[in-house]
Amino acid sequence: MEAEKHKLRGWKWWLTVLVISMLVVAASYITLRKEFPSLNIFHRSQRRPEIVGKYADALSIALVFFDVQKSGNLEKNRISWRGNSGLSDGKEENLDLSKGLYDAGDNVKFGLPMAFTTTVLSWAILEYGQQMRQVKEVENAKSSLKWITDYLINAHPSPNVLYVQVGDPDLDHKCWERPEDMTETRPLIQVNASYPGSDVAAETAAAMASASLVFKSSDAAYSRLLLEHARQLFTFADSYRGRYSDSIPQVQSYYNSSGYGDELLWAAAWLYHATRDASYLSYATVEGNNFANWGAETWFGWDNKLAGTQVLLSRVSFFGSKDIGGEESIALQLYRKTAEVVICGLLPNSSSPYQRTEGGLIWVSQWDTLQYSVGSAFLALVYSDYMHTTRTRNIYCDGKLYEPTDIRNFATMQADYVLGSNPMKMSYLVGYGSNYPQYVHHRGASIPMDAKTGCTDGFKWLNSTNPNPNIAVGALVGGPFLNDTYFDSRNNTIQAEATTYNSAVLVGLLSGLTTTSPVAHSFL
Repeated sequence: MEAEKHKLRGWKWWLTVLVISMLVVAASYITLRKEFPSLNIFHRSQRRPEIVGKYADALSIALVFFDVQKSGNLEKNRISWRGNSGLSDGKEENLDLSKGLYDAGDNVKFGLPMAFTTTVLSWAILEYGQQMRQVKEVENAKSSLKWITDYLINAHPSPNVLYVQVGDPDLDHKCWERPEDMTETRPLIQVNASYPGSDVAAETAAAMASASLVFKSSDAAYSRLLLEHARQLFTFADSYRGRYSDSIPQVQSYYNSSGYGDELLWAAAWLYHATRDASYLSYATVEGNNFANWGAETWFGWDNKLAGTQVLLSRVSFFGSKDIGGEESIALQLYRKTAEVVICGLLPNSSSPYQRTEGGLIWVSQWDTLQYSVGSAFLALVYSDYMHTTRTRNIYCDGKLYEPTDIRNFATMQADYVLGSNPMKMSYLVGYGSNYPQYVHHRGASIPMDAKTGCTDGFKWLNSTNPNPNIAVGALVGGPFLNDTYFDSRNNTIQAEATTYNSAVLVGLLSGLTTTSPVAHSFL
C-alpha cells in the first residue's frame, strides 16, 4: 500500500512539473509574439537561426542607398557628402513635398518607381523583419520607409488628386549638378479625374497599404492614415482608368507605363492583406480574368507587378482563411499555379525561354538587368519560404519535382553573383567587398562637395576620368551584359546607373538570406 502511495505521489510530481513547463513555454511564446508581432506560428524550430555574415553585411550596405537618395532636410542623414535639398518642393501648391527619394542618378522625384520602391521595401520588412532585427537593421529600414510615405501622404492632398512628379526631367538632364545646388524651377505634375493615372495611383495605393501593415503595431494612428489614403487612391485608380504616361507624355521617355491592370491587381492584393476586406479579394478574382495573364511567365519590376501579385496572393492560399470558397478559391489556385510557372521558369535546366548568362545570372534586358534578376530571386526566396513554413514538399516543373531548398538555392546563386561570384570577380553592390564600380552614374557621387560648378559646367564631372569622389554606398548598378561583362564608366548609363527600386528588391533578397534557417512570417 505504501508503495502505491509513493507511485501516486511520484505521478503527481511529474504532472506538476509538466504543467509548470507548459505554462513557461506558453508565457515565452506570448512574450515573443509581443516582441515580434509577425512571428509565424507555423515555424516550429527551437534553434535561433545563425546569422550568415556576408548577407548581413551586404544588407547593411544596401540599406544605406536610401539615405544617399533622400531629398529634404537631412539633419540626421548617415551620408556625410549629402546635404539638404528640395526644401521648396511643393510650395507653389502649399504642399510639403520636400521628402521622398530621387529615383536614380538624377534629381527628379518620379512617383511610379518611388511608390514601387515603397511597396517592395514594405514587403521585405513584413516578410523578414525578424531577420532584419537580428542584424540590427529593421529600424533603418522603417526609417527610410517612413521618409517616403510621409512624402506620398503629402502628395495626395484630395481623393482624386495625386502629385506624381517633382522636377522637369528634360531640364534636369541638361544639368549635371548636386541636388544641394539646384536652382532651376521644379514643376509639380499631377494625375486627376481629367488626366488619370491608374497605374501610378494604384501603385501608390499598394505602397500605402503595405506600409500600413509595417507600422500597424508601432504607430497605429499613422497606419490608419496610410490605409485611408490607400483606399481612396485605389478607388480613384479604378474609377478613372488610364495610363499616367498618356496623361503625362513627357514621362514616356523615362518611365513609360505598359498598362495599369497589373497595378490594380497588385493594389487590391495589398489592400486585402491590410484590411481583410473580402471585396478586395473579389476584385482580384473578377479583374484577374482581364489582367492576371494566368499561366504565363512574367517579370517583376517597376512596370510589371504581375509576378509579385501572384506570389503575394499565393500567400493567402498558403496561410489564409479556410472559409474562402467559390470563385475566390478558384482564383487563388490560379494565382498560385501561375506563381509556380514563374518560379519554375527561373530554375536551372528549365525549358523556359528566359536567358541567363554563362555565370548563371537570369538576364532580361541590357538596361538595368539586375532589377529583374534580383527581383526574380526575391520572389523565389519568398515562395520557397512559404513552402518550407507550411511543409509543402515540392512543386512540379517540366516533369521534375523541386523542393523548397532547390528554389532557395537559385535565389542564393543570384545573390552570390551580385556580391562577386561572377566572371568579372566584382561586386555590383557599391561598398561591398574590395572590387566594386567606381564610376557610378550619379550626380551627387561624382561631384566634390566643395565644387563651384553649376548646371552646365558641371558636366566636366560626368566626363572626368577620375573615380567618383563620393561613394554611393549601397547602390546596386544596372549590371552586366549577357556575356557577363561590365564596363565601368559614368557615361555608360545602361550598366552604371543605380536605382532605388534595385535597392528595394536587393534588401528583400538579402534580408531573407541573412539567417541559415529559411523562415516566412505570416502577417495576415
